[in-house]
Amino acid sequence: MTLSLLLHVLSVVVWVGGMFFAYMALRPVAADVLEPPQRLTLWAGVFDKFFPWVWGSVLLIMASGLYMLHLMGAGAPKYAYTMFVLGVIMMLIFGHVFFSPYRKLKLAVAAHDWPIGGAALGQIRKLIGTNLVIGLVTIAVVFLGRMLG
Repeated sequence: MTLSLLLHVLSVVVWVGGMFFAYMALRPVAADVLEPPQRLTLWAGVFDKFFPWVWGSVLLIMASGLYMLHLMGAGAPKYAYTMFVLGVIMMLIFGHVFFSPYRKLKLAVAAHDWPIGGAALGQIRKLIGTNLVIGLVTIAVVFLGRMLG
């Protein structure tokens, strides 16, 4: 269980930490200093590098989480089920981002269609912001659940 927990936590750090950095640090600077063609090209490249790490994190989070829930059996604490549900919601949101607006962003950047790319990036920004909030709430649920429970 220790290895599963380690893989689980490291994967959460990669995913949620990456979203925090992108949303709170990179996004505002890129918006201030780059024109749309450069900004959209930057984001397409950033997501090209970050999203494979997210897919790996999603797989490890799901596998390790299900394994740990299995080990706990019927005695699993309620916060573990809450964490599972919130994690699945985050994974579904990420899947949507990857297969819809991210795909549109990549196609728009390749075609130099900056208005379409900007709209896709706007969708991604909102969904990543939502996922970041859910991720931080999930972390809080786990720590508060462990403290209170």
